[in-house]
Amino acid sequence: MGKAIEAIAESRGHQIVARISRENKEDLKEGRLNGAELAIEFTNPESAWENVAACMNAGLPVVCGTTGWNRQLPLAKEKCLATNTAFLQASNFSIGVNIFFEINKQLAAMMNEWSDYEVSIKEVHHTAKKDAPSGTAITLAEQILANLSRKKHWTKQADLNSEMLYIASERVDEVPGTHQVVYSSAIDDIEIIHTAHSRKGFALGAVLAAEYILHRKGIFSMQDVLLNQGDI
Repeated sequence: MGKAIEAIAESRGHQIVARISRENKEDLKEGRLNGAELAIEFTNPESAWENVAACMNAGLPVVCGTTGWNRQLPLAKEKCLATNTAFLQASNFSIGVNIFFEINKQLAAMMNEWSDYEVSIKEVHHTAKKDAPSGTAITLAEQILANLSRKKHWTKQADLNSEMLYIASERVDEVPGTHQVVYSSAIDDIEIIHTAHSRKGFALGAVLAAEYILHRKGIFSMQDVLLNQGDI
């Protein structure tokens, strides 16, 4: 993702002034950021909060695409406000996926009246992805739970409890990401699917998000980016 983001950012006229990885993480701690105006963070759940906090302490707005650290997100938002910076975290930066999110919410609201349909989610990703379910799948599940009153919680286990929303996860080599929401009944099935063909869509969305929050203050979402493309 780092390489994909760098390529898109440079193609849009931006300059990459620092690259932080496991090998030079002390550069982030010591603030050697070479005049950076914004940070894009895609790492892992174990280091995301530390990285985000360090960037905000350096006065940088942060776009974060790391998933699996939801418990610490409130701390990041508090840090954003305390440092008077900007923060946008998303489970998926793909423009297509964020449109998919809106469709998912509308469909769940429509299906609330049709209890004969059982709903489930399936996500497939590359084998290097550590968190399962994916952050995108969890976002889809939370949207369904907010709009479908017969479902109360999501689960990773196949469960016959009608109040549980089942998320199936699969890891396959070289699969950028596929998410499927299925409503099944004895009569028919209704499915919505998003299939990524490469990581380019995720990278472009992250750069668009960075362009949007640059020179802004506060906490933002990809919905803000989608609804205000003319302001970038």
